[in-house]
Amino acid sequence: MLRTIAIIAALVGAALGGYLLSEGLYGSNGDSSKAATTEKEEVRWVAAAPGRVEPGSGEFRINAAILGLVADVPVKINDGVEQGEVLIRLEDEEARARLAAAEAEEGLSRRQRDAQPATSGREDVTKGEDAVYSAEREVTGARFELDAALAGKRKGEATDQQVADARRRLSKAQERVERERLRYAQAQAKSDLPAPNQSESALTAARANVALAGAQLDKTRIRAPKAGTVIELNAKQGELVSPSPEQALAVVGDMSKLRVKAEVDDGEVGKIKVGQKAFVRSINFPDKDFPGKVTAMAPSMATPRINPRGPRRPLDIEVLEVTIELDDTNADLRPGMRVDAFILPNNS
Repeated sequence: MLRTIAIIAALVGAALGGYLLSEGLYGSNGDSSKAATTEKEEVRWVAAAPGRVEPGSGEFRINAAILGLVADVPVKINDGVEQGEVLIRLEDEEARARLAAAEAEEGLSRRQRDAQPATSGREDVTKGEDAVYSAEREVTGARFELDAALAGKRKGEATDQQVADARRRLSKAQERVERERLRYAQAQAKSDLPAPNQSESALTAARANVALAGAQLDKTRIRAPKAGTVIELNAKQGELVSPSPEQALAVVGDMSKLRVKAEVDDGEVGKIKVGQKAFVRSINFPDKDFPGKVTAMAPSMATPRINPRGPRRPLDIEVLEVTIELDDTNADLRPGMRVDAFILPNNS
């Protein structure tokens, strides 16, 4: 009986070993060269880590700054957008009315101030305040002029030169604001500065109201912070939107290059330096390696975000975020894809 059991066990073991050799461990047809390749690949890299693909500039997640109704969405997914271009416009009738009322109040207050004798010793402050207000209004006008030029270019009604001219005017207006604010601050810093009279104080308050109304109107325009491609768009005309960190209304990124943010476990951090070659693999392309190199390492360890530890493992080891810039030929990958990143030795 024992001899029979031993024979059966030997036969099962031989069959199982043959299966592992031919199928399970080394691949079909007993290809032992694949086993050697696998073993060789295991020592090709010095560190491996999970990663996530993102645009080369990173992802700019854009949300509404105020509660509002979507009036227009002039772009769509995969559209290229320029810096400062309006992605979403909210209803702005109320904001425009508030700005018009504030500007009317400012005009009345200015006329009342000019009709009275100026406070002696505040001439530089008065001049500086007038210059700052004028420069700020110029910025507001130049910004809406650029909005119109970019919208016109998208519709084929404006040229690149018109957009460039509008962008240049906005830049000059912003530079002027900075200069005038500095001069105004210097004038206010003088010792023994007399207090403003009633009309001067009223004008200062009126101009503050204009600034607040202008800022509120500007918030009805949700603009692209950088040039890039619209990767995600979650707003539709007629929808009510509000400030929320949960879901971005739009996501923009520079798709001319891709990068991977990998999370390297503690214990492998010392093997990695900026400049080392690397490659990534994706389950979507199992037979392809995507080459790149390490371009940045976070200054400190952090909790993992790609594979979070969960509430049962709150004290697990931390990870270091490593940025791998991929080569230009990696067009198959898409932002958001999960990948495995492999960092090669320094001498590779």
